[in-house]
Amino acid sequence: MRKGAMQNIQTFQSHTPQVAQRVYVHSSATIIGQVQIGDDSSIWPSVAIRGDVNFIQIGAETNIQELSSLHVNHRSPEDPQGAPLVIGNRVTIGHMVILHGCTIEDESLIGMGSIVMDKAVVQRHVLLAAGSLVPEGKVLESGYLYVGRPAKQVRALTSEEIIHLKQSAAMYVKLKQAYLDEAV
Repeated sequence: MRKGAMQNIQTFQSHTPQVAQRVYVHSSATIIGQVQIGDDSSIWPSVAIRGDVNFIQIGAETNIQELSSLHVNHRSPEDPQGAPLVIGNRVTIGHMVILHGCTIEDESLIGMGSIVMDKAVVQRHVLLAAGSLVPEGKVLESGYLYVGRPAKQVRALTSEEIIHLKQSAAMYVKLKQAYLDEAV
């Protein structure tokens, strides 16, 4: 079960965030509206997750690190779906990342200070280097390292790097559990 103060989880227009079992949410994080967070995930200090004008879905065993900002783009007659934010399972989102209305697939790592814009797709097993920018609508192909502003494909990931993507998520599952155990 999640621990800590619940005033940081806010209902908006009758949408209350849905936080699954064994999720760690730091008391300084803010979660608003149409947000779902899967089992064993972790939301670290000063993260803002604002699902007010569209939905945000965060998978299981995913970690959102300090000062990251997650938001969406509204639906409109011209764009009935808008740009929801969907993050898969076992994803690591580094410190100070901005994710806006994009899709991050399973077992990827978004490096510190990166920005991923509306309707961009980061496919499974992608390593996005720190400080990178993924422009609106761009697709990052599975199995590669991307670097830069705008992000460019640099090389294929090694099998060791793909294993590290999974290990990073697993390490954060253990770390969040230590925080939950300490709070008991």
